[in-house]
Amino acid sequence: MLGFPDFSGFTRKLVLWNLGAYFLMLLLGVFARGIAADLTWFFGLSPDAVLHRGFIWQLVTYTFLHAGILGTAFELLSLWFLGSFLESSHGARWLAEIFFFSAIGAALAAIALSLYLHGFGVVLYGCWGGIFGLLIAFGVLYADMDFMMFPLPISIKAKYLVAVYLLIALAMLFSAERIFAFSQLGGALFGYLYIKFSPRRGFAFAGSESVYGLRNRYYRWKRRRAARKFEVYMRKHRDN
Repeated sequence: MLGFPDFSGFTRKLVLWNLGAYFLMLLLGVFARGIAADLTWFFGLSPDAVLHRGFIWQLVTYTFLHAGILGTAFELLSLWFLGSFLESSHGARWLAEIFFFSAIGAALAAIALSLYLHGFGVVLYGCWGGIFGLLIAFGVLYADMDFMMFPLPISIKAKYLVAVYLLIALAMLFSAERIFAFSQLGGALFGYLYIKFSPRRGFAFAGSESVYGLRNRYYRWKRRRAARKFEVYMRKHRDN
């Protein structure tokens, strides 16, 4: 994987949504800091708010909040490179499912560790949970593929790239960022579970296929019923 990948499809939407949310919060931070702080608390991942206030939307919305231009740029570049490749191979629905499934898994992991450590004052944000799910998918499905270490002009096999990210997250478990690191590992675990147990083209596609199958069986039953009624009618007509 050399050069820049395509910037299209669901990957482009996801990157642009994150970029738009970042600049919106940046402007609010300059002109309306109170509103920015309220939005961060309302949409960022707060274990206390999720467990005691029922703010379950935070399991997803936290992925669209970011802090720091360099960290945000690295997040969105990783999302672009990984997402575009996986979307080209598996489709937009599959990419959306594994990203948000991993992001929710990362949020649940952070909440679980917060319960254990009684760290309810933390507020998490960023899309690294979803990105770690994509990383695991890339490392498992394309283990021996070379991946460019942008912006460096070197490449590394996917399985080694994933190992580096996981080792960094494991090392961070012994730092003050342990809840953030544990959420990343949770995203990686849920990404692995998704690629192991989901249908080949994702749950949404399998569900739509099941719906279409039920509809087609219903239509076939109606046709057979109509045919039987017609046979009965013709039989009566012949008898008369």
